[in-house]
Amino acid sequence: MSTPTKVAIIGSGNIGTDLMIKVNRSEHLEMGAMVGIDPDSDGLARARALGVTVTHEGVEGLIALPGFDEIELVFDATSAKAHEANAARLEPFGKTMIDLTPAAIGPYVIPAVNLEEHLDARNVNMVTCGGQATIPVVAAVNRVLPVAYAEIVASIASRSAGPGTRANIDEFTETTSAAITAVGGAVRGKAIIILNPAEPPLIMRDTVLALVVSDGQPDVEGRVRASVEAMVADVAAYVPGYRLKQEVQVNPVPGDQPVETLLDDLSSPRPTHQVSVFLEVEGAADYLPAFAGNLDIMTSAGIQVAERFATRKAVAR
Repeated sequence: MSTPTKVAIIGSGNIGTDLMIKVNRSEHLEMGAMVGIDPDSDGLARARALGVTVTHEGVEGLIALPGFDEIELVFDATSAKAHEANAARLEPFGKTMIDLTPAAIGPYVIPAVNLEEHLDARNVNMVTCGGQATIPVVAAVNRVLPVAYAEIVASIASRSAGPGTRANIDEFTETTSAAITAVGGAVRGKAIIILNPAEPPLIMRDTVLALVVSDGQPDVEGRVRASVEAMVADVAAYVPGYRLKQEVQVNPVPGDQPVETLLDDLSSPRPTHQVSVFLEVEGAADYLPAFAGNLDIMTSAGIQVAERFATRKAVAR
């Protein structure tokens, strides 16, 4: 068996701590350092208890650690603005960064859709929780029929939205919308996030609406449904709590439905069908509560990327 790849995690909050637990379960990854800015954070305390090297002096503290040179991958679980500074500071050292913020400095990566295309990138962006949940579905529809417009709504429990999530709401909508087109393949995309205050907290729910143009071939509904179901299975392979909430709906668009209000700047043919997909994401409850599927899908996707990078480097050695 090859030597595990050493990783560092910047951000000792909920996402960073959950990442650490998942790293410790991995055959391909090994914790090299946990980095925070609050010496009393639960994440740093748990890391110390596990024997992980820690620093509460941020990225400068990471660079100063004796084992810094051995670290190959760096997860950033801070905020979009913080990642910009962290990436700039670490760039001269040649580390590969896996960005779990909406900073979008590097290419968007959705493991089930385009991971293999970006294995040489030095900084990959994991989009957002809503993006990880819904963009695979947009891509699945688009590989059957052209998607003229895709709109996603991510509804998460308010209690699962920490300071970082709340500070990045604008970046969430912008980054997710951009990735719907760049990765999902839609001509236009729109993203909405809802912080649901219900108690007890509700599990993450996602809705995907796609307007597609028929290719004139039979069985539009069957082909779209089969593609979406196959993609859901691919995502569930690394996010076990990811599932369809109900059967995929494919309906003809009535000729008098005013879809032009959404597509008034498009020259493409008028959409012929509307695809509606309803998803649910339950967390693994490693560190975060099970209702926080929005956070778990990010850490699970991040681990998937890190393990693929690690196995590729092992082969190269």
